[in-house]
Amino acid sequence: MRLRPTLLLGAALLTLVTTVAACGGSDSGGSSSAAFDPKNCQGGTLTVLNESGLAKFDPATLYTSGGGALPSLVYRTLTTRKRVAGEAGTTPVPDLATDLGTPSDDAKTWKYTLKDGLKFDDGTPIGSKDVKYGIQRSFSPDLPGGAPYLHDWLIGGADYKGPYNGGDLESIETPDNRTIIFKLRQPHGDFPYLATATQFAPVPKAKDTGTKYQNAPVSSGPYKVEKYEQGKKLILTRNTHWSRAVDDQRLACPDRIEVTSGLEPTVINQRLVSGSGADAKAITTDANVGPEQLARLGSDPSLSKRVSRGVFGETKYLAFDTTKKPFDDVRVRQAVAYAINRQSVINAVGGSSLASPATTFLPEGKAFGQQRYDYFPAGETGDPAKARELLKQAGYAGGLAVELAFPNYDGDGYGPKVAAAVQDALKQAGITVKPKSLSEEDYRTVTGKPATQPPLSLQSWGADWPAGGPFLIPIFDGRQILKEGGNYNLAQLNDPAVNKEIDEINKITDAAQAAPRWGALDAEIGKQALLVPLYHPKTVALFGKGVKNAYVDEWRGWYDVASVSVK
Repeated sequence: MRLRPTLLLGAALLTLVTTVAACGGSDSGGSSSAAFDPKNCQGGTLTVLNESGLAKFDPATLYTSGGGALPSLVYRTLTTRKRVAGEAGTTPVPDLATDLGTPSDDAKTWKYTLKDGLKFDDGTPIGSKDVKYGIQRSFSPDLPGGAPYLHDWLIGGADYKGPYNGGDLESIETPDNRTIIFKLRQPHGDFPYLATATQFAPVPKAKDTGTKYQNAPVSSGPYKVEKYEQGKKLILTRNTHWSRAVDDQRLACPDRIEVTSGLEPTVINQRLVSGSGADAKAITTDANVGPEQLARLGSDPSLSKRVSRGVFGETKYLAFDTTKKPFDDVRVRQAVAYAINRQSVINAVGGSSLASPATTFLPEGKAFGQQRYDYFPAGETGDPAKARELLKQAGYAGGLAVELAFPNYDGDGYGPKVAAAVQDALKQAGITVKPKSLSEEDYRTVTGKPATQPPLSLQSWGADWPAGGPFLIPIFDGRQILKEGGNYNLAQLNDPAVNKEIDEINKITDAAQAAPRWGALDAEIGKQALLVPLYHPKTVALFGKGVKNAYVDEWRGWYDVASVSVK
């Protein structure tokens, strides 16, 4: 699972402020009449103002493209997201590799060939063994936190503990210095998407310093780390051994990028609005505009020109534990679905500029294959009468009381404010909600363990890559249920037909063919009312008046820092 940076990686329809340039960006600078020229965009210092991030910067411990777009400025991977605005930006493209990989054996084997001329920031060549070593170290217990897919997908991955004790993962083969082959336990047509994860970044074994590596990593991207203060500061300068001749996806316009983390969103937005000093050439990769700025957008044309809008493939929802009463009865689950007032939920998170109502689990967009459905139509404000009718059929004519768990922090978009909106809506239907607020630190631990999981909880799911698989598999595949903790299949669904369809879709290596199958599966599962979709978040982000080509990409739902330039 990937969470939004400020909310906790996606694709859906994107609205850009300005016209997309041929290079794949947009002249979003607003205050300049000069068009953005990707051939002449070098120079200057870009400032990045963030709320979160920078807690980790080791490619092994980052979760997919965690930390926004920043890691991909230092770490190249076998594949990467296509660096363009719009729907085309939801597809993977080759990065270190010459292509998206050659599948065989029903997508259980994937072969990649590295490009010529690849170099680390010290000038040494990058080879297939460097990529393998980078992947292997991500299995080390000393470097936790990365995406779990390789542990599950690679043969022997579940028991492998990394290379520090001399072990070798035999399911990754390097027959020569440019070839790397992956042997998987089961078919996975999405492997080219997974190969964008930072775990696929090459690491030279001779320069691996273990847990200290993030302080001075060896770069394969356009920038190298000059300074890293965990959780606070990151300064990037040019890697002189990188060039666009070997990397056609990263424009890498600024000479220097200075990132500050740990700022309050209100402070970030105030600094971006005022744009004094270095803040004139600043962006954020995790702070949506606040109420004050939203109110000004309609009346302040100059500010409106410095906003980009988009979405991240994410759904906020109510989760049922269908093994616990009263939610073992589908009529009770349906009653909750009818009772929900989505308009009040959207108002709680800032209004329609920042959220759109959801009746499907999959977000909008061709990449996900969403098929529109609304099996329990309640309109914008809910249907408490229909909910009461269903409760009566289920034997709860006098209503019932339920506990609702939620994190005690509103920044992720499913905290106390949303819980209050849900509580009020259910009250209208005769359902009394007992709020159960948990700390951010405890929330995933409690809700992710079946033995401690509350019957009803607020949850969020975001796309690790823009496709239906990483949305549906963790939530609905019965073989993904983890009794000891870390479980995301909160409904505890274990339907052989669903599991079989997941396996069949996983064999498909053409994303365009797989997408409608994922959409159809979502539509079929939705009939069981295993969860109640609430809303899909939107991004509305400011950028400084001296920033150009700041567009929100459709993979992660934030600015693509690799494409931004400063005046």
